[in-house]
Amino acid sequence: MLEDPLLLARLQFALTAGTHYMFVALTLGLAPFILFGQLRATIARDEARMRAVRFWGGLYLVNYGMGVLSGLVMELQLATNWSGLNDMFGYAFSAPLAVETMAAFFIESTFLGLWIFGWDRMSRWSHLACFVIVTATAYASAYWVLVANGFLKNPVGFEMRDGEAVLTDSGALLSNPSTLLAFGHIVTSALLLGGLAVAAVSAYHLARGHDPGGMFRRGITSGLTVTAVAIMPVAAVGGTQYSLFGNEPPTSGQSLSAAEIARIEQDYGSGGAARVVGDIGHALMTMCWMIIAVVAAVGLVLWLVNRLHRLRWFHWVLVFSPFLPYIASVSGWVFRETGRQPWTVTHHLTTADAMTQMSPGMAVLSFSLFTAAFAVLATVTYWLLVRFARRGPEGGPLAPRPEPPESDPQLPVHRF
Repeated sequence: MLEDPLLLARLQFALTAGTHYMFVALTLGLAPFILFGQLRATIARDEARMRAVRFWGGLYLVNYGMGVLSGLVMELQLATNWSGLNDMFGYAFSAPLAVETMAAFFIESTFLGLWIFGWDRMSRWSHLACFVIVTATAYASAYWVLVANGFLKNPVGFEMRDGEAVLTDSGALLSNPSTLLAFGHIVTSALLLGGLAVAAVSAYHLARGHDPGGMFRRGITSGLTVTAVAIMPVAAVGGTQYSLFGNEPPTSGQSLSAAEIARIEQDYGSGGAARVVGDIGHALMTMCWMIIAVVAAVGLVLWLVNRLHRLRWFHWVLVFSPFLPYIASVSGWVFRETGRQPWTVTHHLTTADAMTQMSPGMAVLSFSLFTAAFAVLATVTYWLLVRFARRGPEGGPLAPRPEPPESDPQLPVHRF
């Protein structure tokens, strides 16, 4: 393994992309809860609900910050380890990533900053509008990333000129079925994760008898409701993607002949290790989905019989339930990406040709540095999220500062 730079580069990207996606999924999953919670609190002028918005927003902020850091590191890796992809398909593959960075990411960060520092400094509706833009751009950011990823799996809307891919039909690129189906699956699975995360934190506090203003009773109910609503769309949209398997991508601007494509795929073989890993990922994804469905069903039954807020054993089941959608999400990405091998861009560019030429020593160094960086980011994020989640609304990053005690007018004031 240490003598194969290609295997190290692929494993490195799998680990870093999987870690980054865990941050992205929770960001997309929590944003709607915060948005609609703040909308309801703004309409009703309910300070108790606004306090809950601050709490969930604090967790969102920690996760978002680490997502930004991991995304920057991963884009650096794309530039350093996969120069062949950028040289040949930079105008087609990298263009959506540039739009995601320049438009969605910068706008999202700007308005998130306004939302963070705008508490009690702007009107309620202006403050809410900031998070509307944050939520919209978060999902727009995910879409643009999937435009790039969908192009790798189903390359459309381009032609080859002097060995470089040039966009000729942006509409085909933006409406790529591989992109749209993946985006639907990401949205629904992120809502599933967000629902279970809210339910898990709420269940932890209910199990300890801590429920200021009833925020965690509302949290466990709304979290499980969203989970139950999202569970079937996740499977339906995910299953629809199977219709793309086995379909030949368009051959316009083909950079390889049919004979060369057949030879490459024959040399790779149908029993490659990547496909075995992909099958394992598919099995894990399906198993986790089934367990989540059972948990959601039990939760709804307990809610109907008015026992959801009282059974501590079920609360502790919920506390550990967010691991399931995380495992399912990463396993699903493994299944999707290994199914494209041995191609980086299907029938145009092999994974071996896409990689930057490097010595085994450089490959080991790159793998070690990037993997260590992501391990630190993931560990710190997990520790911070658990810490702030356990503290509750009184100790979160966005918790309002306590009012200073008023001085007793009868006591003498000493001036120095």
